[in-house]
Amino acid sequence: MSEALLVQEAGAAPAAAPVSGARQFWRRLRAQRAATAAAAVVLLLLLTAIAAPLLAALAGQDPDTYHPDLVDSAAGGVPIGPFGGIGADHWFGVEPQTGRDLFARVVYGARVSLGVAVVATVLQVVIGVTVGLAAALGSRRTDQVLSRITDINVALPLMVIALGLLAIVPASFPRPVLIALVIGGINWAGTSKIVRAQALALKSLDFVSAARLAGRGRWSIARRELLPSLAAPVITYAALLFPVNITVEAALSFLGVGIKPPTPSWGQMLTEADTWYQSAPTYLLLPAGLLFVTVLALTVLGEGIRTALDPRAASRLRIGTGRERRGEPAKEWTP
Repeated sequence: MSEALLVQEAGAAPAAAPVSGARQFWRRLRAQRAATAAAAVVLLLLLTAIAAPLLAALAGQDPDTYHPDLVDSAAGGVPIGPFGGIGADHWFGVEPQTGRDLFARVVYGARVSLGVAVVATVLQVVIGVTVGLAAALGSRRTDQVLSRITDINVALPLMVIALGLLAIVPASFPRPVLIALVIGGINWAGTSKIVRAQALALKSLDFVSAARLAGRGRWSIARRELLPSLAAPVITYAALLFPVNITVEAALSFLGVGIKPPTPSWGQMLTEADTWYQSAPTYLLLPAGLLFVTVLALTVLGEGIRTALDPRAASRLRIGTGRERRGEPAKEWTP
């Protein structure tokens, strides 16, 4: 849906000029309370992922050590104690059957899930921007060929192709890297379509024509004239891709072709938790809740970035906008 909206905006009018300064962007972003809160949540999650070894050491645990004395083997491996074995030594409880510390596995799982999403998003943006610019600035035949390739890529079922590729690649290949390459290498068509539409609109403007008359080459024009104006839609779309990639990684791990044990990830934890939702609900609720909070925060932040980069656009957030805070009614968004 977000892709269609951005493409529609690109066809309706030329891309907006880049924001005049980082100070104005931050001021507009801070005016949206919901986006500011979402940014704080995302920053906290990123810091947690980066500092995972330190946090696990502070808790005195690691994600791979088994504690068989903390589970009831007679009951099938249910954690001993209330709420999945939560206590002073195990802040989030322990994993059923193995007794591994859940806090350590959750913070290490954040590193894997967020890392895969970051690499996949960067790869999607790089491929999409390159293909989109090549289609817009190339010859008519080049545009037709690249546009047909992009259309085919849009029609490809991401999950089916990813399942097939992940099933045939040798297990020796690092799984997080493979998942990031698969997601980024397949799902770049949306970025390409947006960049192509915006670049075609910009080609007819005076500053691009002046650069062409000055004798600059196509890629010089793309680097110096087009890319600064394309920054706003590309950054916005990348912010919306990030939570989608987290969900895809979790889905692949849940289906059993993603991150393999003992490497922890939130999706892989959900795969093992589906049989323990009654006897050890904490084991299911922790990764599911973290995934929900992460995707929600990233989605709200992406919407805030979109509005801050293009102040003419109305925010789709119902709460937390600067206009509401000043007592002015928020502009209603219509598709």
